[in-house]
Amino acid sequence: MSLICKSCLLIGPRKFLNIKNAFQSLTKHYSILKSTNFPAPEPLKTVSSAKMTLSVDKAQHVLPLDQPFVKLEIQAAFNGLTDRERLYAHHISKASWVGGLITLIQTSPESGPLFVLLHKVLSCEKPEQLMQSAIKAGFSGDEVKAFYVYAAGVIANSGNYKGFGDTKIIPDIDPNRLEQLLSLSLSWPSISAIWNSIKHAIYDLGPGKTCLGYHPQGCSTYISKNVTPEDTTSVQNWMKSRKLECYNTRLFKTEKNNKVFYEIRMASEEKKDPEVFEDGDATYCITYGDYSSLMGQVAKNLEAAVQFAANDMERNMLESYVSSFKTGSLDDHKKGSRYWIQDKGPAVETYIGFIETYRDPAGVRAEFEGFVAAVNREMSRKFTTLVSNAESFLKLLPWTRELEKDEFLKPDFTSLDVLTFAGSGIPAGINIPNYDDIRQTEGFKNVSLGNVIPASYQQSVTPFLSQSDADLLQKWRVHSFELQVGLHELLGHGSGKLLQKAADGTTNYPPTLLDPLTGKPPTSWYEPGDTYDTLFGPLSSTYEECRAEAVGLYLSVEPEVLKIFGHEGSQAEEVLYVNWLSLIWGGAGRGLELWEPGRGWLQAHAQARYVLSQVLIEAGVVKVTQPSEGDLLITLDRSAIKGAGRCAIGHFLLQLQVFKATGNVKAAKALYDHYSEVNEPWLGWRSIVLEKKQPRKIFVQANTTVENSKVQLREYGASIEGFIQSWVERFDNPEHIYDALLQQSKADEIHF
Repeated sequence: MSLICKSCLLIGPRKFLNIKNAFQSLTKHYSILKSTNFPAPEPLKTVSSAKMTLSVDKAQHVLPLDQPFVKLEIQAAFNGLTDRERLYAHHISKASWVGGLITLIQTSPESGPLFVLLHKVLSCEKPEQLMQSAIKAGFSGDEVKAFYVYAAGVIANSGNYKGFGDTKIIPDIDPNRLEQLLSLSLSWPSISAIWNSIKHAIYDLGPGKTCLGYHPQGCSTYISKNVTPEDTTSVQNWMKSRKLECYNTRLFKTEKNNKVFYEIRMASEEKKDPEVFEDGDATYCITYGDYSSLMGQVAKNLEAAVQFAANDMERNMLESYVSSFKTGSLDDHKKGSRYWIQDKGPAVETYIGFIETYRDPAGVRAEFEGFVAAVNREMSRKFTTLVSNAESFLKLLPWTRELEKDEFLKPDFTSLDVLTFAGSGIPAGINIPNYDDIRQTEGFKNVSLGNVIPASYQQSVTPFLSQSDADLLQKWRVHSFELQVGLHELLGHGSGKLLQKAADGTTNYPPTLLDPLTGKPPTSWYEPGDTYDTLFGPLSSTYEECRAEAVGLYLSVEPEVLKIFGHEGSQAEEVLYVNWLSLIWGGAGRGLELWEPGRGWLQAHAQARYVLSQVLIEAGVVKVTQPSEGDLLITLDRSAIKGAGRCAIGHFLLQLQVFKATGNVKAAKALYDHYSEVNEPWLGWRSIVLEKKQPRKIFVQANTTVENSKVQLREYGASIEGFIQSWVERFDNPEHIYDALLQQSKADEIHF
């Protein structure tokens, strides 16, 4: 799981399409639109304003005209790679970018066609060309810019719902004006049918459309509109009985003659015969071929990378992934993950597949992600030292040895500079794989994405702090965040045991074990087939992020930990203070940006940080006051961090670990819901938090191309123009991915 939601978004040279190319592709794509029954292009007409009436605060669903863009610096790390390593990185990057488009299909019914529309517009002419045409037609510069900001937001988030927060993004331009603007584009003949099919959905902020989630409170394309929490539980239990997991699936439900039919759709290139099982009043049908065309392209690019692998581990890893993506076998992906764990300290680090379960309402189906990065050797040395000392630090955590893994499997922990990260967002750190059966007994890897951290903190604004605290935060936040990432990923996600009981009654814990909270033997545990994700469901992501964040706070007071990261004496005290202050500011100062009345928490990490802030407020270590109307002041008692602060976090962390270890979902939920609750004065303060809300930065990533068997790096400016150009030049064959997205979206629409 990642520290910042991805929970934490293609390669090759491509020139801007000219008029001739645009019209050459018109016939082909218009025939596809006709064959998939999109409405045929029709004359321009107005969009009824009544249909677009908003019942929510539109301001929370548009991106600002001054949306910040930041560049991921990669040139220095790329220069350190050999020609062979660059070719390896290039082909896996191509696989990642194509696979990342699957996230569009996993986000909303309209995201796939919307991406096609936007990418066609951006590819046909440069922004300044459309701007000139629009100004002549009477548009303001802000109207045109609003369109480009919206386009960038949708593309960066892999859909029209935010990757961090899951709230819908809509254009900050009137729908009729946007239609008129699009009609000025050279791409209009090939996008008008798409526009007419999705224009109402783009602006719809009606019930169930403002954020992701179960219908009718939210929307999701991981599951059909009629799937309920009870349905997902039934399907998970059935899959558990057959030793299957949900990571690379979607769920579609139909009903006929009072009988339920569940289609469990596996992501794969191959389309095999369905596997049908009758079980009581329900039929379970496993089908194959979800995202078939895109999965095939991912596999093809990974196959091209095999010949450039550095060793047998990497070759076996890629071949296992290829098999998984072709056939839909999750076991093959696990096999590849095992090879990946064993590939220690590669020059090019990468992971790809259905990884994080943040956005599935049930918390068990995963978003497709792929990343490629080069090792930052200086920072990696610090993380390696942390790994070497991990066992001694684990002993400091507030639970007994019996609740810790039998053996700490020292993982690879490296700092990486990201070349490519495809998905709904880029995290700052990752601890993977997420498969419990591998993590518990075979190990995992930690990576810190080093060039993401400084890029994330460029030009940051920090309301709700005194000037002295704001200055300290600006000075030390990157250093403190590197510390927190290390502790969070390695000793947070990497710590703790799950108590398991086998079918024959044997356990992975001694019979003398006592629950440290009750002093009695545990009364719950994990049965065969149980995993943390399936047992804790929607609570799993935020609960685990909170546990990892708490570990980071708890251990950051240790002088030896701070010393590993180069901090001693007064500097260590400053970094420690800022580490706690930064997390509290994120929870008490910004957390409510991602909470909505009637919907609750929309993001796992924001909820986790709010919870920890409430624990420290309750302990008297943190105070939040309202010095004036429209402002808040967060104060952290520096002198209490090592005393009352660490004591409060330690006791709370012990509860989190015990309930997780024993699979005690009821107690975990009661505890977590108590601290997650948003009541007065926080309800009244939410408007103040929203008023000071800062937009999340959009990352501009590089591309690679192959010229004369050599890989060339193409970087772009930290601007909306640079971002657009990077995406225009990302695909070798955009028409192929247009076809795949349009056809998949049309085939799925009956379910949503």
